[in-house]
Amino acid sequence: MRYELYYWPSIQGRGEFIRLALEEAGADYVDVARGGKRGMAKMMALLDGKGVTHPPYAPPFLKAGKFVIAQTAEILFFLGPRLKLAPRDEEGRLWAHQLQLTISDLVVRIHDTHHPVSGWLYFEEQRPAAKRRTKDFWRYQVPKMLGYFERVLAKNGGKYTVGKSLTYVDLSLFQIIEGMRYAFPRRMKRYEKKIPGLVSLRDRVAQRPRIAAYLASERRIPFSQWGIYRYFKELDA
Repeated sequence: MRYELYYWPSIQGRGEFIRLALEEAGADYVDVARGGKRGMAKMMALLDGKGVTHPPYAPPFLKAGKFVIAQTAEILFFLGPRLKLAPRDEEGRLWAHQLQLTISDLVVRIHDTHHPVSGWLYFEEQRPAAKRRTKDFWRYQVPKMLGYFERVLAKNGGKYTVGKSLTYVDLSLFQIIEGMRYAFPRRMKRYEKKIPGLVSLRDRVAQRPRIAAYLASERRIPFSQWGIYRYFKELDA
């Protein structure tokens, strides 16, 4: 099957969690909206509900045969068994899905450090609130959430978060660490000593042949000031 991924063509965003899974599996896929105006038009048509029974609310969404699936965690829940990036047993698949949903919560909190009031306002229009949100994020949410994943990893033996082989959860945690290093380089440099397991997981994922090739290719969109992870010097104290 050839998968069609629909996401904004110039940012990593939430679509990157799905790209990493497709790349690791060596799946046959096309990043539709990166195909120019025609690709964007096709994505917008599906968002408008043209030709689909269940229109997606927003990107990312995936077209797989007759299915159109939206929401990052839901897409990975669908792809996991098909790409051999999820446990075979139902309990394991549900556990992986639960972890991915928690990652989705973390992604929202990361984004809200720089846009705590509204995504429609510029950072400069909400700078005081962003500073307060970032302070709370690093004081409470980072230790709680990254600490949780550090414990989950350790409890599972320290190599993978779920089962005995790589899953999409591990790939997503790689992306979390990469993104936070971009957005908060100074803070992460200080904090990473508290999450050695996650840092080692990040390194192992980066060394996997298909992921390494992807990271070195033009298919990997660079981090920028338009995605989930954005660098602002005043937030990286």
